[in-house]
Amino acid sequence: MKEKFTKSEAQWREELDALEYKVLRKKGTERAGTHDDFPKQPGTFYCRGCGQPLFTQADKFESGTGWPSFVRPATEDAVEEHNDSSFFMRRMEVVCARCDGHLGHVFPDGPQPTGLRYCMNGVALTFEPDEGETKES
Repeated sequence: MKEKFTKSEAQWREELDALEYKVLRKKGTERAGTHDDFPKQPGTFYCRGCGQPLFTQADKFESGTGWPSFVRPATEDAVEEHNDSSFFMRRMEVVCARCDGHLGHVFPDGPQPTGLRYCMNGVALTFEPDEGETKES
């Protein structure tokens, strides 16, 4: 298991903008279609809270939901999943395994090879292109 990354609530509030804080620390959700403007070239999506690598561009797909969607995390230990029964629904919450930042939910309706849809809040992610690539590529 990876070592946990912790900060005080004051530090989180200072480092994150209001929407990032609401999503990552208070389990909020951004409006659909408001934050999937990531470049399309090869690269990695990182946790906005702590910089942990979470997903790769190779595993991203267009789900039509308005949120960035992936078929799997970058590594088995990048994220953790927890039961979420809020809003009278049964879902699996996805959090960053390093800082426990709320990322979104995983659903069993994705494409192969996993059949999963990791539906993430774009505001909880940052993107870095692979070495040799540029964000303008």
